[in-house]
Amino acid sequence: MAAAAAASSAKTLTLFKALAAVGRSFSSDASGSVQTALIKQLRERTGAPIKDVKALLMQCGWDSEAAFTELRRKGLAAANKKASRVAAEGLISVALNQKCAAIVEINSETDFVARNDLFQKLAISIAKSALAAEVFVGAPCQPDVINLQSLEALRVDLEHPKLQGEVSVHDAVAEVAAITGENVKLRRAFCMSTATGLVSSYLHTSPFPGLARIAGLLTLEVEGGCPEEQSLILKETGSNLAMHLVAARPLFLSKDHVTSEALNLERDILKSQALTTGKPQSVVDKMVEGRLRKYVEEIAFLEQKFVVDDSKTVKGILDAVSKNLQKTVTIGKFFRMEVGEGIESCGESSYCREHKDFAAEVAAQAS
Repeated sequence: MAAAAAASSAKTLTLFKALAAVGRSFSSDASGSVQTALIKQLRERTGAPIKDVKALLMQCGWDSEAAFTELRRKGLAAANKKASRVAAEGLISVALNQKCAAIVEINSETDFVARNDLFQKLAISIAKSALAAEVFVGAPCQPDVINLQSLEALRVDLEHPKLQGEVSVHDAVAEVAAITGENVKLRRAFCMSTATGLVSSYLHTSPFPGLARIAGLLTLEVEGGCPEEQSLILKETGSNLAMHLVAARPLFLSKDHVTSEALNLERDILKSQALTTGKPQSVVDKMVEGRLRKYVEEIAFLEQKFVVDDSKTVKGILDAVSKNLQKTVTIGKFFRMEVGEGIESCGESSYCREHKDFAAEVAAQAS
């Protein structure tokens, strides 16, 4: 299969080169069959509309390379005009090894483009490059932030028929925008690493390995490091907790990490709700504190009930693994990313996403 695909790819490339040579040797009176072949070749190579492909081939005297350059020039100019359009679809791409992971979000205007193999190649290539990009150290328990300017300057090779050769990440994004006809953006990128444990990930709604619409990353830290013979149980635990992270959306690592601002805001809301019951102040205060404890259990990672088995908490799972390995295992950093979060709205220029119960969806997949 692989050999046949490689042979087919080599054959196609040879045909492209041959047609390009023919295109340079023929003038405007090239035969109809050659013109048709050149139009088909350039259309497949660029994804541009047939009308534009034919017009530029005629303008360039049926020189396919000159027409290709002109199409790119026009396409890149069009991409700049598209930059103001809302791009809230797209993909998240994750590249990782046991000690380090990079996660990036690439946006498009429609999910149709996000399913395009060229767009997916772009996302995967950028995530791999992100592992070598400059970073800004993140807050405690949070990932490091990748410098987008540093990332955009790195070189990538998508190894795709429509975009071959090594170019900068910035130019690759612009080229894909030109070919797809949509506003394509590299929106954000993060990374996390560990010296004593491993990095785990979970990709939800994944069309291809390393790609997803929602992703969860976390580091499991092991006191004194983790020997190879103990890594299997750690990998399984990390994958399960990353899946839980996607479903349960924790905001803080533990109850001790919940900020006073978050507590005070929620306390005020709960108090306003409790006062409407008309009950005495002493009862209202008890109601508020009880509901506040429940709120903390819902937003603190370690206090949350495990999404697959609610008889356990995340802390309980870590305690069990620590006992099994006879070493203390903790969560160092965690991060959840979803395509388009913070972009979409219910205004005239965008839309409302359908609400989904991800906790139920993830639990169903795990069962």
